[in-house]
Amino acid sequence: MHSAWFGEFMGTLVLILLGNGVNAGVTLRKSYAADAGWMVITTGWAIAVLCGVLVAQAFGSPGANLNPAITLSTAVSSGNYSQLPSLWSAQMLGAICGAALMSLHYAPHWSLTPDPAAKLGVFCTNGAVHHPAANFVSEVIGTMVLVIVAGAIFSHGVSDNGPAAGMCQWLVGSLVWGIGLSLGGTTGYAINPARDLGPRLAHAILPIPGKGGSNWSYAAIPVLGPLTGGALAGVLLHFAKL
Repeated sequence: MHSAWFGEFMGTLVLILLGNGVNAGVTLRKSYAADAGWMVITTGWAIAVLCGVLVAQAFGSPGANLNPAITLSTAVSSGNYSQLPSLWSAQMLGAICGAALMSLHYAPHWSLTPDPAAKLGVFCTNGAVHHPAANFVSEVIGTMVLVIVAGAIFSHGVSDNGPAAGMCQWLVGSLVWGIGLSLGGTTGYAINPARDLGPRLAHAILPIPGKGGSNWSYAAIPVLGPLTGGALAGVLLHFAKL
């Protein structure tokens, strides 16, 4: 139970449990956090990333990608694609399990929340304005910022020996917080295919009272957008050699 696969599984599970959890706390009726707003959501997701990274590293994944787009960017930058299927499977399964645990945690609240769209928004993202092309571009840009700034955090230009022990996790969490505050208002900043597709699948499968549909017509955007952004950022990092 100490391997890159299990680390990615556990880290992504914690990421989604806490990230979808703050969505649920703010959205679902009779929650003490109901209507707490965007600042609480972005802060909760930033801390979810911090916790997910720490868990992934503790369980054997030093890279702690938690995100197929980051795994793809690393593969493009390094030219080594051998770990893609393994790590992607761990991330997807972790995301599904994290969303399922979140659903169980908030079990009494689903039937008290009448809006099916609000329930779906706890699990996955959607465009604030329905414009598929613009929504796709938003996800590409957000993911490129994620990958490039993360690369900068660990670059020799910032520090010859990398961040001090324990600092990199906080810096990555702060990066995700900044993306959410600055760029997240357009699409809910999936910037991670597993973060969106895994919980969307959980929403489709789980017996959530009054849940409605899972909006599969939008589902390709938060998958293909982040993968495109990750690949483009990987090309840049390959030639930049940070």
